[in-house]
Amino acid sequence: MAFPVLLLCFLIGLVAGLRSMMAPAIVCAAAYLQWVHLEGTPLAFMTNRVTLWIFTFLAISELIADKLPQTPNRTSAVGLVARAVMGGLAGAALAASGGQALLAGALLGAAGGVAGAFAGFEIRKGLVTQMNLPDFVVAVVEDLLTISGGLFVVSRM
Repeated sequence: MAFPVLLLCFLIGLVAGLRSMMAPAIVCAAAYLQWVHLEGTPLAFMTNRVTLWIFTFLAISELIADKLPQTPNRTSAVGLVARAVMGGLAGAALAASGGQALLAGALLGAAGGVAGAFAGFEIRKGLVTQMNLPDFVVAVVEDLLTISGGLFVVSRM
């Protein structure tokens, strides 16, 4: 089934809303593997191996930091801005690969990042408090859903 490119831009933003660095890391991996085509676009740097390593390192670091008690809430100002910016970057890359306007992809990715941050926060909080599940377990499941969701999105390009 073919997905509209701009819908994929929003969906990769949702991924960024859950884990801000995972969306650009997955898009970089997809670009490096030629699943997403960014050659000749302003985002061609995302096909570079060094960029892939940087975003992968940041994504793994975020997966670890998310489990620490002193990590700020994803809906705090800093967390929300990071999710919007990274969702916007990932959305713009998918838009560029799909022949759509970068600005439209960036705006949809940023909107997805904000929506994903609030939805993810509320769902995680609800699972922990109402179902009495350990936060760490819910966080790991969220990690797995984020990674698989991101891979699903880029595989539709």
